[in-house]
Formats: sequence, C-alpha cells, structure tokens
Amino acid sequence: MRVTDATADALERVYREEGERLWRAVFAYAGGRQVADDAVAEAFAQALRRGDAVRDPARWVWAVAFRIAKGELADRHRGSGAVSRDVAYDMPESARDVVDALARLSPRQRACVVLHHYAGYPVKEIATMLGSTNAAVKVHLSQGRKRLRVLLSEEDDDA
Repeated sequence: MRVTDATADALERVYREEGERLWRAVFAYAGGRQVADDAVAEAFAQALRRGDAVRDPARWVWAVAFRIAKGELADRHRGSGAVSRDVAYDMPESARDVVDALARLSPRQRACVVLHHYAGYPVKEIATMLGSTNAAVKVHLSQGRKRLRVLLSEEDDDA
C-alpha cells in the first residue's frame, strides 16, 4: 500500500491526540503494560502499512489495538492458564480500584465498558470494532456496569 503525506500526517495527529488515551484504555482492558505497549504500537504500524486504505485512522487504530490486545490475552491465557495483571504501573489508587474491578469482568464486558465509557464510542461503533451486534454490546454494557457497581461498592465497604 502507498502512504501519502496526508495519511502519514493524519496518523501522526492521531498518535499525538489519541495515543496516550488509547494506551490507557488498552491497559485498562488488558491489565498489562506490555500488552498495551505492543497492541498500540502494532496498531499504528499496521495503519502505516495499510496507508491510504485506512479511511478513518483514529477509529481504525482503536479497533485494531483492542483486537490485538484481545488476541494477546487469549494467547497468554492458553499458554499459562491465567493472565497476570500488571500492578507495577503507577496510577492513583482510585484508578487502580477501577482497573482491578474491570479485570473481574468478562473480556467482552470489559471491552464494551472501556470503549463506551472511557473512549466515548457509541454502541454501533463498538459492535463494529468487536465484530458483534448492537444488542450484544448493550447487554455486555448493562451487565458490565451492574457488576462494576457491585465490585466498586464492595471495595468502598472494605475501606
């Protein structure tokens, strides 16, 4: 594929404006610094390789980063039987509580909640990104929110 200056500029702009937020979202989804680093870097690398074929670089990079992270988590789970959470990343305690609670959701619930409530994507776009249906995304959002409320209130009760 061919990469024009306009495409390269668009990807650079996406990286500057969305890169950090995307990394934090993938970290919240995957729970690991390495997965977030790899998924975000690979998503941008793939976008560069595809060049002008990528019509909406921001949406495309978000979708691909989550898809890569999902695959990496599946590979790690198959290899060891468990996915370890990266607790070494320095973040405020309240954010750590949310990330810990997110880790206890199913992968689909976690992806839907992060993409909708953190990244601001509408249900229809999340369905497209995850290869799902609008109805399924709504169910995952509803169940994920209910579960998060319970998990976060338990943490408040423990404090």
